[in-house]
Amino acid sequence: MTAITARRVVGAVLVLIGAVWIGQGLGLIKGSFMTGSNVWAVIGALCVLAGLAALGVPSRETREEP
Repeated sequence: MTAITARRVVGAVLVLIGAVWIGQGLGLIKGSFMTGSNVWAVIGALCVLAGLAALGVPSRETREEP
């Protein structure tokens, strides 16, 4: 697995987990100790931002000059 692929996978996982945590923190997803806790909504938002940053960082692969 290349570094770019790993960064994309980690970024996507952070976005998905963050979205679930936001939903639980806001009470949109029931059935967890996180339901209705604003702390988890904030943590989820931070995870989403970190995931988007990981997905949006341009690759720094070196190119060989011909």
